[in-house]
Amino acid sequence: MKYYIIILLTLALLLTLVACTSNSDITELPMPIEPPEETPVEQPMEISPPVPEPPENEPFPGKIAIITNDVTQNEEEYRSATQVVAKYGEDKIVHKIWPVKFPDEGEQMIRIVRQLAEDPEIKALIINQAVQNTMPALDKLLEIRDDVFIVLVHPTENPPDVAARANLVLMIDELLMGPAMVRQAHKMGATTFVHLSFPRHMGYLLIYGRYMMIKEECAKLDIEFVEYTVPDPTGDIGMAGSRQFFEEIPKLVAQYGPDTAFFSTNCGLQIPLIKAVVDSGAIYPSPCCPSPFHGFPLALGLISEGESVFEATGTQDAVRRIVDQTIVKLAEKDMLGRVSTWPVPSSMMFTNAAAEYAIKWINGKVPKEGIDKVVLEQCMSDYAGTDCFATRTYDYDDGKFDNWLFVMQDYFTYDED
Repeated sequence: MKYYIIILLTLALLLTLVACTSNSDITELPMPIEPPEETPVEQPMEISPPVPEPPENEPFPGKIAIITNDVTQNEEEYRSATQVVAKYGEDKIVHKIWPVKFPDEGEQMIRIVRQLAEDPEIKALIINQAVQNTMPALDKLLEIRDDVFIVLVHPTENPPDVAARANLVLMIDELLMGPAMVRQAHKMGATTFVHLSFPRHMGYLLIYGRYMMIKEECAKLDIEFVEYTVPDPTGDIGMAGSRQFFEEIPKLVAQYGPDTAFFSTNCGLQIPLIKAVVDSGAIYPSPCCPSPFHGFPLALGLISEGESVFEATGTQDAVRRIVDQTIVKLAEKDMLGRVSTWPVPSSMMFTNAAAEYAIKWINGKVPKEGIDKVVLEQCMSDYAGTDCFATRTYDYDDGKFDNWLFVMQDYFTYDED
């Protein structure tokens, strides 16, 4: 069963890159999913505020190419590449951008990768995200070169095709994030866990599987599990109407007590949820996409609607500054120790860590074949300022992809220490 669940959930990922932001409709609910028997996720630990300052630059021959989406498509991915460029210089890091309408621009994507392949100085290629049409583009590279270290982040195409072309594949472990988040809430004193979602999301295999694991973990820790159906933001009332539900959060806190943790599966609903939880003195263990940037800046008034957090704080130091400003705001509300997330955006961590690992590959410090998980985890942890770990490989009924790793970070609790 544990292998069956993995392939089901990955098929779900092919339907939606990030389920919480998709507008696709999947009406069929899966059968109840059993959690994997082995879940090597460590208990979250207390950490001090992250300071993502990588070690000294390691010199390397040649160049590394990084392809990201446009800044308007995913700013975190784009800025992660500019961080690596700033660290090593434009003469060592080549940053290319996928076309905005990548589903319809496969030929342009092939031209971008072919240009990189024809440069003998390119020793590694990092693609974040490996969106639709990435595989045909990589085929062009592999026609020309067999000596480039290829890293793909959050691929959206057929898993066997992805694993066959890449040296390393990286994804957030959204499934095991569920029980880890419950343990984090328990550590912050939660006695009740409220799961907020709607039928469309509960039709996604990944979200439903995580939901089942959240329920089981709550039972293990003697936490009361409560679920509420909120209006779907893609429905007739829209996002504005859906957000009105969160005016009910104070009533739920009065009903279940202040030691109630709240979690919503939808990205757009994090802002009203954070506001309501902070004002009510409850517990907020994690956004649906854990990151200091996800919901916090707007909910706490650190930036204005439509303003870029990077432009508002300074690109290279944005994480550190947002964390510090968030701590100040939460202290004003007497909410320190009641709110947490992952210490850095995983999309940014993946690009930076992949670049550091690629440098070690180029310099012969890691095996040419296979992945040194210990070294990779250290590269990720160095950037995040806390422990990052590969929870599992991609396992399925007939085998596994050893080069495909699911990753998690330790939670960071906003506190004075």
